[in-house]
Amino acid sequence: MSAGNTGNTGRTGSASGAGKAGGELPVVVVAGLHSEARREVVDQLLRTVPGSVALHHDLSDAPGGTVLRLVRDATGTLSRDETPLVDDCACCALREDLVPELERLADGGLTRLAVVELWDSVEPKAMAEVIAAHGRDRLALTGVITAVDPALVLPYLGNGDDLAEAGLAAAPTDRRTVADTWARQLEYAPVLAVVDNDEADDEDRALLTQLHPTARQVPAASTELARAAFAGFDVEAAAAAQHPACALLPQEADEAGVTTLVWHRRRPFHPERLYQALEDLCCAAARSRGRFWLADRPDTLLAWDAAGGALCVENAGPWLASLPDAAWELIPPVRRAAAALDWHPEHGDCCQHLVFTSPGLDRDGLERLLESCLLTDAEYAAGPDAWKHLPAAFDSLLDTAA
Repeated sequence: MSAGNTGNTGRTGSASGAGKAGGELPVVVVAGLHSEARREVVDQLLRTVPGSVALHHDLSDAPGGTVLRLVRDATGTLSRDETPLVDDCACCALREDLVPELERLADGGLTRLAVVELWDSVEPKAMAEVIAAHGRDRLALTGVITAVDPALVLPYLGNGDDLAEAGLAAAPTDRRTVADTWARQLEYAPVLAVVDNDEADDEDRALLTQLHPTARQVPAASTELARAAFAGFDVEAAAAAQHPACALLPQEADEAGVTTLVWHRRRPFHPERLYQALEDLCCAAARSRGRFWLADRPDTLLAWDAAGGALCVENAGPWLASLPDAAWELIPPVRRAAAALDWHPEHGDCCQHLVFTSPGLDRDGLERLLESCLLTDAEYAAGPDAWKHLPAAFDSLLDTAA
């Protein structure tokens, strides 16, 4: 397991769509495991933004040692080249090749918008940060969009297969699943381009909205899509919105058979009882995430991330309540602000804040199970010194994480 999110300073681009902002080439990233929906979105941008060019790295032949780079515009393919793998990693090859290609388009002076169409399992966060960090004064990241077929949201979110089993792994060491990859693609982008599918129903649309309620949903076939591509993007704000300490988690909701439960408590979990309940908890909802507090690790903020019936638990660093006052100056302002809004006179920012979203969610049963995992009154009264001697049930998950 790996922990934490990193952000790099990002520039926002012109919202007018009038062309280059300050001499920089506007770049929009289009991501998504729904490959047909993604292609529809890219094609629409190429049709509606004159002078736009799409850049796509096809990683499907990566096992053979190469990555195929395709450059096209509204009229068809402009170039088709191969680039070698870097350290047997297709995504590494993409990172090494992407910015130079974008800079070549910028130097040509003829491209109005560069559309980076990511391959199926490539996550937009990593590529957005690469562009923002290395584009210097020649590239302006103006948008990140995830293409969505609403009828496929639940099937992909429930797919616990490894990407390797689906032929979508980006490297031999890629251990991600279809479900968790899709969840991150969906929740990172501030804009969701939704294709029209007659098979999608109200439940599908409600699920999409509850998973990412702050996202701007744009019909993929509309002219609004082009405006969204130039709206501007900040990688630091996007990273903060995903970090477990200050994530913009969904709010309570109940619509069209889809429910979002927000569970917030101040008492720590009993590590052994929670560990024994993990399978039931991670299977209770199509998607769950948030932060939690274990009694035997009272200073550690733990991240909860579950999709497709699988759970990832990571150490996300210390709770701010455990830090000396002098260390607070080193903490990003957004993190301090999030803690201040949720501060408790006794426990500071230590808490349970978990969000579960699913069709047919058994809200009452889920709440009972969660409550049963908290310390009892007697256990709580014993105090932090006693808590540290409780069974260290999560050591196998946390202390062996890479």
